[in-house]
Amino acid sequence: MIIVHHLNNSRSQRVLWLLEELGAEYEVKRYERDPKTMRAPASLREVHPLGKSPVITENGLTIAESGAIIEYLIERHGGGELIPPAGTPERLRYTYWLHFAEGSAMTPLLLSLIFSRLPTQPMPFFVRPIARGLSQKVLKTFVEPQIKDQQEYMERELGKSDWFAGDAFTAADIQMSFVVEGSAARGGLGATHPRLMSWLERIHARPAYQRALEKGGPYDLLR
Repeated sequence: MIIVHHLNNSRSQRVLWLLEELGAEYEVKRYERDPKTMRAPASLREVHPLGKSPVITENGLTIAESGAIIEYLIERHGGGELIPPAGTPERLRYTYWLHFAEGSAMTPLLLSLIFSRLPTQPMPFFVRPIARGLSQKVLKTFVEPQIKDQQEYMERELGKSDWFAGDAFTAADIQMSFVVEGSAARGGLGATHPRLMSWLERIHARPAYQRALEKGGPYDLLR
Protein backbone atom coordinates (compact mmCIF):
# COMPACT_ATOMS: atom_id res chain seq x y z
CA MET A 1 0.00 0.00 0.00
CA ILE A 2 1.25 3.48 -0.87
CA ILE A 3 1.41 5.79 2.14
CA VAL A 4 1.59 9.52 1.43
CA HIS A 5 3.17 11.39 4.32
CA HIS A 6 1.21 14.55 3.73
CA LEU A 7 2.21 17.90 5.21
CA ASN A 8 -0.45 20.58 5.06
CA ASN A 9 0.17 23.38 2.53
CA SER A 10 2.99 21.55 0.81
CA ARG A 11 4.08 20.00 -2.45
CA SER A 12 2.63 16.69 -1.31
CA GLN A 13 -0.74 17.96 -2.53
CA ARG A 14 0.51 17.19 -6.04
CA VAL A 15 1.20 13.59 -5.06
CA LEU A 16 -2.37 13.16 -3.85
CA TRP A 17 -3.62 14.62 -7.13
CA LEU A 18 -1.45 12.27 -9.20
CA LEU A 19 -2.66 9.24 -7.26
CA GLU A 20 -6.26 10.33 -7.78
CA GLU A 21 -5.65 10.71 -11.51
CA LEU A 22 -4.14 7.22 -11.63
CA GLY A 23 -6.92 5.70 -9.53
CA ALA A 24 -4.30 4.09 -7.28
CA GLU A 25 -5.03 2.92 -3.75
CA TYR A 26 -3.22 4.84 -1.05
CA GLU A 27 -3.38 6.01 2.53
CA VAL A 28 -2.71 9.49 3.85
CA LYS A 29 -0.70 10.06 7.02
CA ARG A 30 -1.11 13.69 8.04
CA TYR A 31 1.44 16.07 9.50
CA GLU A 32 0.77 19.67 10.54
CA ARG A 33 3.15 22.61 10.33
CA ASP A 34 4.03 24.56 13.45
CA PRO A 35 1.63 27.55 13.25
CA LYS A 36 4.35 29.98 14.35
CA THR A 37 7.41 28.77 12.44
CA MET A 38 5.54 27.00 9.58
CA ARG A 39 8.14 24.23 9.83
CA ALA A 40 7.30 20.56 9.49
CA PRO A 41 7.07 18.52 12.70
CA ALA A 42 10.06 16.52 13.88
CA SER A 43 8.08 13.31 13.37
CA LEU A 44 8.66 13.56 9.62
CA ARG A 45 12.34 12.86 10.27
CA GLU A 46 11.32 9.38 11.32
CA VAL A 47 10.20 8.83 7.74
CA HIS A 48 13.05 10.61 5.93
CA PRO A 49 16.21 12.14 7.47
CA LEU A 50 15.50 15.62 6.05
CA GLY A 51 12.05 15.69 7.64
CA LYS A 52 10.37 17.30 4.64
CA SER A 53 7.36 16.62 2.45
CA PRO A 54 6.46 15.14 0.03
CA VAL A 55 7.60 11.65 0.85
CA ILE A 56 5.90 8.33 0.20
CA THR A 57 6.53 4.82 1.44
CA GLU A 58 5.59 1.54 -0.23
CA ASN A 59 6.75 -2.02 0.35
CA GLY A 60 9.76 -0.96 2.41
CA LEU A 61 10.76 1.81 -0.01
CA THR A 62 10.95 5.48 0.94
CA ILE A 63 10.85 7.99 -1.91
CA ALA A 64 11.26 11.74 -1.43
CA GLU A 65 11.35 14.75 -3.79
CA SER A 66 8.37 15.60 -5.97
CA GLY A 67 9.97 14.73 -9.30
CA ALA A 68 11.34 11.41 -8.08
CA ILE A 69 7.96 10.49 -6.56
CA ILE A 70 6.13 11.33 -9.79
CA GLU A 71 8.57 9.30 -11.88
CA TYR A 72 8.27 6.34 -9.50
CA LEU A 73 4.47 6.41 -9.42
CA ILE A 74 4.14 6.80 -13.19
CA GLU A 75 6.54 3.90 -13.79
CA ARG A 76 5.14 1.64 -11.07
CA HIS A 77 1.44 2.44 -11.14
CA GLY A 78 0.83 4.49 -14.28
CA GLY A 79 0.28 1.74 -16.82
CA GLY A 80 1.40 4.11 -19.56
CA GLU A 81 -1.00 6.85 -18.47
CA LEU A 82 -0.11 10.53 -18.02
CA ILE A 83 3.23 10.24 -19.87
CA PRO A 84 3.89 10.67 -23.61
CA PRO A 85 5.38 7.76 -25.57
CA ALA A 86 9.17 7.40 -25.42
CA GLY A 87 11.10 8.92 -28.30
CA THR A 88 8.49 11.58 -29.11
CA PRO A 89 8.90 15.38 -28.96
CA GLU A 90 6.14 15.37 -26.35
CA ARG A 91 8.18 13.05 -24.13
CA LEU A 92 11.12 15.47 -24.29
CA ARG A 93 8.83 18.38 -23.34
CA TYR A 94 7.37 16.24 -20.55
CA THR A 95 10.82 15.62 -19.09
CA TYR A 96 11.76 19.28 -19.42
CA TRP A 97 8.72 20.64 -17.57
CA LEU A 98 8.95 17.91 -14.95
CA HIS A 99 12.40 19.25 -14.00
CA PHE A 100 11.80 22.93 -14.77
CA ALA A 101 9.15 23.07 -12.06
CA GLU A 102 11.52 22.34 -9.17
CA GLY A 103 14.67 23.60 -10.90
CA SER A 104 14.47 27.01 -12.55
CA ALA A 105 10.95 27.97 -11.54
CA MET A 106 10.82 27.55 -7.78
CA THR A 107 13.89 29.56 -6.76
CA PRO A 108 12.52 33.07 -7.50
CA LEU A 109 9.13 32.15 -6.00
CA LEU A 110 10.76 31.02 -2.77
CA LEU A 111 12.97 34.12 -2.70
CA SER A 112 9.86 36.25 -3.16
CA LEU A 113 8.26 34.55 -0.18
CA ILE A 114 11.36 34.92 2.00
CA PHE A 115 12.15 38.57 1.23
CA SER A 116 8.53 39.71 1.41
CA ARG A 117 8.30 38.27 4.92
CA LEU A 118 11.73 39.39 6.12
CA PRO A 119 10.69 42.90 7.32
CA THR A 120 7.93 41.40 9.48
CA GLN A 121 10.26 39.11 11.42
CA PRO A 122 11.30 39.92 15.02
CA MET A 123 14.28 42.32 15.06
CA PRO A 124 15.43 45.52 16.80
CA PHE A 125 13.32 48.50 15.69
CA PHE A 126 16.33 50.37 14.30
CA VAL A 127 17.18 47.44 12.01
CA ARG A 128 13.70 47.18 10.51
CA PRO A 129 14.07 50.09 8.01
CA ILE A 130 17.32 48.54 6.76
CA ALA A 131 15.69 45.12 6.38
CA ARG A 132 12.72 46.66 4.58
CA GLY A 133 14.95 48.60 2.18
CA LEU A 134 17.13 45.57 1.47
CA SER A 135 14.12 43.35 0.87
CA GLN A 136 12.49 45.82 -1.51
CA LYS A 137 15.72 46.24 -3.48
CA VAL A 138 16.26 42.49 -3.88
CA LEU A 139 12.62 41.97 -4.86
CA LYS A 140 12.52 44.82 -7.39
CA THR A 141 15.92 44.32 -9.01
CA PHE A 142 16.35 40.55 -8.93
CA VAL A 143 13.37 38.44 -7.89
CA GLU A 144 10.37 40.09 -9.53
CA PRO A 145 12.05 40.42 -12.97
CA GLN A 146 12.81 36.69 -12.91
CA ILE A 147 9.23 35.84 -11.99
CA LYS A 148 7.96 38.07 -14.80
CA ASP A 149 10.31 36.47 -17.33
CA GLN A 150 9.15 33.00 -16.32
CA GLN A 151 5.49 33.97 -16.47
CA GLU A 152 5.91 35.32 -19.99
CA TYR A 153 7.88 32.23 -21.02
CA MET A 154 5.23 29.84 -19.71
CA GLU A 155 2.49 31.91 -21.35
CA ARG A 156 4.24 31.64 -24.73
CA GLU A 157 4.84 27.92 -24.33
CA LEU A 158 1.16 27.26 -23.66
CA GLY A 159 0.51 28.93 -27.00
CA LYS A 160 2.03 25.84 -28.62
CA SER A 161 -0.38 23.35 -27.03
CA ASP A 162 -3.16 23.13 -24.46
CA TRP A 163 -0.93 21.38 -21.92
CA PHE A 164 2.73 21.77 -21.05
CA ALA A 165 3.92 18.57 -22.74
CA GLY A 166 1.54 18.69 -25.72
CA ASP A 167 -2.11 18.21 -26.56
CA ALA A 168 -2.69 15.69 -23.74
CA PHE A 169 -2.74 16.28 -19.99
CA THR A 170 0.26 14.59 -18.32
CA ALA A 171 2.01 14.32 -14.98
CA ALA A 172 4.14 17.28 -16.09
CA ASP A 173 1.05 19.45 -15.67
CA ILE A 174 0.62 18.10 -12.16
CA GLN A 175 4.24 18.97 -11.38
CA MET A 176 3.83 22.45 -12.86
CA SER A 177 0.70 23.19 -10.83
CA PHE A 178 2.66 24.30 -7.75
CA VAL A 179 4.68 26.69 -9.90
CA VAL A 180 1.76 28.33 -11.68
CA GLU A 181 -0.38 28.52 -8.55
CA GLY A 182 2.59 29.96 -6.65
CA SER A 183 3.28 32.41 -9.45
CA ALA A 184 -0.32 33.57 -9.32
CA ALA A 185 -0.09 33.96 -5.54
CA ARG A 186 3.28 35.73 -5.40
CA GLY A 187 3.80 37.29 -8.80
CA GLY A 188 0.29 37.94 -9.98
CA LEU A 189 -1.41 36.52 -13.04
CA GLY A 190 -4.39 38.00 -14.80
CA ALA A 191 -5.59 39.38 -18.11
CA THR A 192 -2.03 39.63 -19.42
CA HIS A 193 -1.58 35.86 -19.05
CA PRO A 194 -4.81 34.38 -20.46
CA ARG A 195 -3.31 31.00 -21.35
CA LEU A 196 -1.92 30.44 -17.85
CA MET A 197 -5.21 31.53 -16.32
CA SER A 198 -7.12 29.17 -18.62
CA TRP A 199 -4.72 26.36 -17.72
CA LEU A 200 -5.30 27.00 -14.01
CA GLU A 201 -9.08 26.92 -14.50
CA ARG A 202 -8.83 23.62 -16.35
CA ILE A 203 -6.68 21.87 -13.76
CA HIS A 204 -8.84 23.17 -10.91
CA ALA A 205 -11.91 21.77 -12.64
CA ARG A 206 -10.51 18.25 -12.93
CA PRO A 207 -12.40 15.80 -10.68
CA ALA A 208 -9.15 14.22 -9.50
CA TYR A 209 -7.84 17.64 -8.44
CA GLN A 210 -11.00 18.23 -6.43
CA ARG A 211 -10.79 14.80 -4.80
CA ALA A 212 -7.16 15.45 -3.86
CA LEU A 213 -8.20 18.69 -2.14
CA GLU A 214 -10.78 16.78 -0.14
CA LYS A 215 -8.15 14.24 0.89
CA GLY A 216 -5.40 16.78 1.59
CA GLY A 217 -7.39 19.45 3.39
CA PRO A 218 -7.17 23.26 3.13
CA TYR A 219 -4.57 24.43 0.65
CA ASP A 220 -3.37 28.03 0.85
CA LEU A 221 -0.26 28.20 -1.26
CA LEU A 222 2.68 30.58 -0.81
CA ARG A 223 0.63 33.31 0.81
